[in-house]
Amino acid sequence: MTKLLTLLTLTVLITLLEGCQQKAPVPLPTVEHVDLERYSGLWHEIARYENRFEEGCVGATATYRLKADHVAVVNRCYDDAGRLKDQARGEARVVEASGNAKLRVSFFWPFYGDYWIIMLADDYRYAVVGDPQRKYLWILARDTVLDDRDREAILARLVALKYDPFKLYWTGFKAMCNH
Repeated sequence: MTKLLTLLTLTVLITLLEGCQQKAPVPLPTVEHVDLERYSGLWHEIARYENRFEEGCVGATATYRLKADHVAVVNRCYDDAGRLKDQARGEARVVEASGNAKLRVSFFWPFYGDYWIIMLADDYRYAVVGDPQRKYLWILARDTVLDDRDREAILARLVALKYDPFKLYWTGFKAMCNH
C-alpha cells in the first residue's frame, strides 16, 4: 500500500510540475521575401486581434513609404461614421537576414514591436501580419474588402499557425469608404 501511495504521489507531483512549466510558443514562420517597394502604399485593415492602441476603431488604414534606412509608417483609425479618430506615425526597421519579412516597428522611441509578415499574396493584394507570441494579428488588403477565397485560405493558414480565428475583430469597410 505504501509503494502504491508513493507511486501515486510521485505521479501527481510530476503532472503538477509539468503543468507549471511554461511551454515555448511554436515558432512562427514568415514569408520568404518581401519586396518593400511593392509593399509600400496604402493598406486597409480587414480584421485584427483587438488591442489597446486601436480601441474604438471601426476601420483603419496603414500607409508605408520606403525611405533610405527605414520604412515610414502612418496608421489611421476611423470611427463608425468614417471620421478620422486617431493617427500614429512611426518607423519600421528590417530585421537582418529576414528577407524583409520581419520588421521592428516603433511609434514611440525607444520602444519597438515585432511586425512579421506571415502571409502575402503573390500580387500583394493582401498581407497577414503577426508577432511571434501571437498576441497581435492583422489582415490587410489593398482593397476595402477581401475575396471569399482569400479569406478562407487565410483563416485555414491562421489555424495551422496556431492563431485563434475566433479572436478576430472584422472591421467594417464603411468607415474606410468615407474618407
